[in-house]
Formats: sequence, C-alpha cells, structure tokens
Amino acid sequence: MASAKTIPTGVDVEAFIESVEPASKREDAKVLLEAFQRITGEPPKMWGPSMIGFGQYHYKYESGREGDMLRSGFSPRKAKHSLYLMGGYCDEATAKVRAHQLRRLGKHATGKCCLYINKLADVDMDVLEEMIATDWDAMNRMYPA
Repeated sequence: MASAKTIPTGVDVEAFIESVEPASKREDAKVLLEAFQRITGEPPKMWGPSMIGFGQYHYKYESGREGDMLRSGFSPRKAKHSLYLMGGYCDEATAKVRAHQLRRLGKHATGKCCLYINKLADVDMDVLEEMIATDWDAMNRMYPA
C-alpha cells in the first residue's frame, strides 16, 4: 500500500507564510493563521509542502486503508485560499449548519471538504470564523483525541 504524501513536516510555518506570493495572499494567510490558532487552540504545523494544519486525527476506511490527517487548516494558494473543513463532509448535522453559513459567507466556491476563497475581503470574517469553530467542534466530536 502506498504511503500518505500529506504528512506533518518540520518546515517552519511562519517562514512558509513569508514566502507566499503575491503579498496580498501572504497578508491573508497571516490573518487565517491567527484565526485558526485562536479558534482551535492548537499550534500550526506544516503538512506536505503547502498545507498549514491544526490538530490531527486518525482515520480508517472500510477498505482497511488508514492514516493521519490534519483536523482543520488551510493553504494559501496563488489562485485561491483552500480551507480544509472536513467536519461538514463527515457529519450530516454539521453539513446542514454549513449550508446556512455558506449562504451568509460571501464569494466562495466549495469542493468535497474544501472551501475556496479568492481573498478574505470577499467574505464575512465573522461567518468564516463561525464555520471554522463549527467544523472544529464536529471533528473533535467525531474523532475524540
């Protein structure tokens, strides 16, 4: 079985953020870093080359495949910020809450467990922080430490 590519690394999070281009994405990344740290109470860790994660959980699929992944986090990508909010994907009740939150958020796109935001100025930060907190609570409920 292939090993996971998305694993914690020893890369310094703040050094990574300082390397983010363009500068507007770098500044948004600093705001996201502060928000995730405050909401989760966890220190940030780099996962793979570009994901900033907070906490982690162990998963096991029915197929037998298992591994560890960040509980929540983000990646300040050049085109759009990717926010990893798995709680709404894994938990039906959280998904319903998220649907309401997304209607209030502002300009965004979604994937299975990702929220894509071009720039933070496009969204309501209070709603985004509410989403991070809701997701964090769901992940902690589904995957107790």
